[in-house]
Amino acid sequence: MRCPFCSHEETQVVETRDSDEGDVLRRRRRCHSCDKRFTTYERAEIALPAVVKRDGTRAEFDASKIRASMTLALRKRPVSVEQIDAAMERMQDKLLNSGAREVPSTKLGELVMRELKRIDKVAYVRFASVYRSFEDVDEFRQLIRDI
Repeated sequence: MRCPFCSHEETQVVETRDSDEGDVLRRRRRCHSCDKRFTTYERAEIALPAVVKRDGTRAEFDASKIRASMTLALRKRPVSVEQIDAAMERMQDKLLNSGAREVPSTKLGELVMRELKRIDKVAYVRFASVYRSFEDVDEFRQLIRDI
């Protein structure tokens, strides 16, 4: 591990601890050159499936994009950050458990809509109206009847 202060290549692990949940390893390190200490964190890298967009291009799964669109739909709604985190966790678990290497963006959109419907109906309607590109009021009425 390279020292963030002097960029020296050799550092020594002084202390190692597990996080409370056990999914992150915290290490205190000391630089052999400048003798400064710093902390590093290790966590397992989980490979989520690539997203296949409507035009056929592929992109890496980006949780921040999904969170941003959910947050936009949930704007000024009484939903806590913990509820959003739990929804994100459920979606990522479903994708990981599917075992798929690729997932169509339409399926990802449906997962987001399912989670929004579960936590806030108004946010669900907001997201669905943009996602499904409603063009008239009758489509809104039908969506609201379905809820």
